[in-house]
Amino acid sequence: MTDPIADFLTRVRNGITAQHDIVPIPASKLKREMARILKEQGYIAGWDVEAANADHPGDILRVQLKYTEDRRSAISGLKRASRPGQRYYVHAGGIPKVQGGMGTAIVSTSKGVMTGHEARAAGVGGEVVAFVW
Repeated sequence: MTDPIADFLTRVRNGITAQHDIVPIPASKLKREMARILKEQGYIAGWDVEAANADHPGDILRVQLKYTEDRRSAISGLKRASRPGQRYYVHAGGIPKVQGGMGTAIVSTSKGVMTGHEARAAGVGGEVVAFVW
């Protein structure tokens, strides 16, 4: 797999389309941080990590999707910003606002993975990983 973050976003997007409650994803530190941000921002209901065992060699991140009462997802859209072929780095003042501030930019900075709003407040730039709205 050449782009694990795009795989993460695609699995969540496909889970929403199929209206699954839980989506299993191969875990990594960056994916855990992205799931943490999605939970904090209210896009998903929760997440946990299932340790490796005989059935699967690596840890599994289980993302619990969030829906309204009429089964509409809390996530309207997901978009990969920085790709392996074209990285997208910005300074603190250049962090884009998603949907006029109604969405969230996920930024990987030298101080950890954070939302675009947190990065602007901390005055740090970094790699814009994804947009969520």
